[in-house]
Amino acid sequence: MKEIDGELMAETDDASLVERVTERLITAVAVGEFLPGTRLPPERDLSPLLGVGRTTVRAALDELSARGLIEKRRGRAGGTFVAQEWPASVVVGVDRWFAERWDDLVDACTASSLLHSSLARLAAERRTDADIATMQDNLAAFHAAESGDAKQRADSLLHLSIIDAAHNTALREILLDHERHLSLSAPAHPWGDRESHRRMESRAGREHDAIVAAIVRSTPDDAAELARRHVQIDLELFAEAREFARQRAAAARD
Repeated sequence: MKEIDGELMAETDDASLVERVTERLITAVAVGEFLPGTRLPPERDLSPLLGVGRTTVRAALDELSARGLIEKRRGRAGGTFVAQEWPASVVVGVDRWFAERWDDLVDACTASSLLHSSLARLAAERRTDADIATMQDNLAAFHAAESGDAKQRADSLLHLSIIDAAHNTALREILLDHERHLSLSAPAHPWGDRESHRRMESRAGREHDAIVAAIVRSTPDDAAELARRHVQIDLELFAEAREFARQRAAAARD
């Protein structure tokens, strides 16, 4: 056994761990968590998101660079950026990943929707005046945030305030642990489709309004159903990303 940046693992497991992290980063880019031309977070931020040490993240990024999926730039404006165009081998690999993991993705998205639904129900039953104030502040911040990363961060804070308003530590930890496992593979927007990006943000805003309103007026059934349907956006986005990957892979094979 050895320790790397806080990771304790067998020597023979290092390669497979790097491979899994590499795959998760490819999937994150494929579903639009990071659009072509955008900068990836630094290693120190990716490490806790992925639940691995910085040495493993660095090795995965080196692998992605070798495959042509990312570009490393030096200088003040430098960093690690998603390539504008992917090599055919990567496009075909993403298509294969979706085919192999589709049932698991459906299960994961279903679990997320049910957990969020349960927590929204409890929030409608248990929220305090302080919870309401926090949710409404975060809802306003979501609407005010710029499209893209800022909107996604505001979205996460809003959902966390709903989860906290449920006042159930056990369910909270189950949901957060589940979403940590999804990590960067959690969907955002189909790769490169900026119009879809804005469309989904607009839809999310309307659904957020309805969920918070149901919690504020203490209607648990409404809050639970609205939250369940809202989180199903994830599966819809995965389906769009899968079709996009299928089309690009078909073109790459021709």
